Amino acid sequence: QVQFVESGGGLVQPGGSLRLSCVASRGIGSLSVMGWYRQAPGKQREWVARITTGGSTNCIESVKGRFTISRDNAKNAVYLQMNSLKPEDTAVYYCNRSPPYTSWGQGTQVTVSS
Repeated sequence: QVQFVESGGGLVQPGGSLRLSCVASRGIGSLSVMGWYRQAPGKQREWVARITTGGSTNCIESVKGRFTISRDNAKNAVYLQMNSLKPEDTAVYYCNRSPPYTSWGQGTQVTVSS
């Protein structure tokens, strides 16, 4: 399986922005769909956004117009640009294939609070 390392999280005020990065241990060009997921305290992990090799994207309704997923196969990387952050976006964010491998990275903590 491919290993993923996420980074870019932090503490941000409501309305702020963060850009998450994910680097894979090997090429992701063959992984047709890559995704970002998140797990809020006390909740199950949920899918947030995904992107195909061709660049087609989709995301959950609650982040539409605020989050943008992108990928750079040459860098084995996937990104999540998050704007207009809300307290309910607070979670640990992970990247993985879509559908996901059974193994997950450490994730990166995003906390939205004033």
